[in-house]
Amino acid sequence: MTFPETELLNSLVGRVFRMDEITLGDGRQYLVRYRGNLLEDSESAYERLAADLDPHNITPLFRLEEGRQAVILVPGVVRPKPSRLSVNIGLFVLTLLSVLFAGAMYGYQGDLPADTLGITLTLLAHLWQGWPFALSLLAILSAHEFGHYFAGRAHRTAVSLPYFIPFPYSILGTMGAFINMKQVPRNKRVLFDIGVTGPLAGLAVAIPVLALGLALSQVTPITDSAYQRPDGTLYTSTGDDLLEGNSLLYLGLKYAVKGRLLPEPVSYGNTPPLLYWAGYLASGQPAPVGGEDIQLHPVAMAGWAGLLVTFLNLIPAGQFDGGHVLYTVFGRRARPAWKFILAAVLLLGLFWSGWFIWAALIFLLGRFHAEPLDQITELDPRRRKLALLMLVIFILVLTPVPFTLF
Repeated sequence: MTFPETELLNSLVGRVFRMDEITLGDGRQYLVRYRGNLLEDSESAYERLAADLDPHNITPLFRLEEGRQAVILVPGVVRPKPSRLSVNIGLFVLTLLSVLFAGAMYGYQGDLPADTLGITLTLLAHLWQGWPFALSLLAILSAHEFGHYFAGRAHRTAVSLPYFIPFPYSILGTMGAFINMKQVPRNKRVLFDIGVTGPLAGLAVAIPVLALGLALSQVTPITDSAYQRPDGTLYTSTGDDLLEGNSLLYLGLKYAVKGRLLPEPVSYGNTPPLLYWAGYLASGQPAPVGGEDIQLHPVAMAGWAGLLVTFLNLIPAGQFDGGHVLYTVFGRRARPAWKFILAAVLLLGLFWSGWFIWAALIFLLGRFHAEPLDQITELDPRRRKLALLMLVIFILVLTPVPFTLF
């Protein structure tokens, strides 16, 4: 494909940029690089120049190079193709069935057969009992993903509809959902808005769902499951009982609804309560067997999962929502952060083995950020304040040990 003469490109760029230096490229990596200074606000300048170059199938990049502003023209313009809606619908239906099955495990009241096939057939026959959990969890996940979706659409950035991920025979019945950004965001403000609206929308649904679920839940003693030997004696087994993890927000909501910090141990012993709770939040140990805790209603389980999903998405690394926020605030200075995040996650793996899987994900997805086309435009004061709020939210939903086995 042929591109316009350099004189025409110079005239188009010259409308928004004072050129101190011009470097011709090889036509593959870039066509022309200009160094100098913008003549107007960087956000409006990029919009104007991108519109002028679009008919010529050229994309402008705004960069800061050695403290100087640069405009780089690269060949090609991303023109997203329509998604196959049938894939989104098919995955949602499968996820709905999988989440209903998980909800039926929580909602079924009768005795279950001893064999896996018998359990499966029984729960499938009572699949309808899973609707409170399924409706609550899918509402939270949908709010999260459509938050991203509508933010992308508002900024004229092509994004796909949500792809839900079924995960049968698991605690939640799903591995969550995601959207696909079909275009590179124009600037940090666009990337920031797309990144934060998901967690904020999901949390706005998760908190009332969790509060309702906690109100429907009962406080019961924490017991270690006992089994009977052939001779009639009882015994317990380590690792076959489970407690959900706690965050500051989860503890606070339980206190607001039930008036107690739960799970409540039998006794704090000689340990100051504040020190006990700090250690328990960080490690999930010791398991407070004999004390009392919430017996989660299915709706409460879905709300708790919503807080966990928010936390996991806000991990400040690479392609995660938190990684988008981190990059938009600190730019390329955020790149080394993934190493420290990876080290922290590996350390948490000593308390919950599932973190080793997340460490692998961070190693694969956490090293690279979604770098906008315009890297000169910075966040405005309002968005910087919102970024600080996202840090507070991350601390509040931080769940160092999502599950404790005892």
